[in-house]
Amino acid sequence: MKKLIERPNISENLKASYAYQQLGKLLNTLEVKELPAETVDLINQEIEQLNSIAGIDIYFLKATKEKENIVIKLVEKKHKIVPKNYYKKLWMILGMSVFGVPMGVAFGLSIGNLGMLGISLPIGMAIGVGVGSYMDKNAFNEGRQLDFEVK
Repeated sequence: MKKLIERPNISENLKASYAYQQLGKLLNTLEVKELPAETVDLINQEIEQLNSIAGIDIYFLKATKEKENIVIKLVEKKHKIVPKNYYKKLWMILGMSVFGVPMGVAFGLSIGNLGMLGISLPIGMAIGVGVGSYMDKNAFNEGRQLDFEVK
């Protein structure tokens, strides 16, 4: 797997420096996993594109975060390998929207006050966190979890 090039001036931009270091940690963590050559080639293409960017500006920061998301989604879709708390973060939002909002609407309409909609959002969030934590635990037990957390 290709490495990120050293960028001596990156320390001037703290956000870009942090995002670049996080992407480097992700790549180092993925090297430990035995990934097929096809997946490694796709990751290498993304790294080459990032390494070809000369300046360190807003575009570089955006591209770094975008490449990190692309790599995480690629590995998750093809191999079901995920970072720590991946499912927890995903299901927290899904729980609020899938469980919380419909429960709140039903509760609000039954009482006759749609202002009660907000009461069910934390309940949906708790359901989502529970489901996501369960899925993260399964991924860890099956060896599909990376020793890396997206921050």
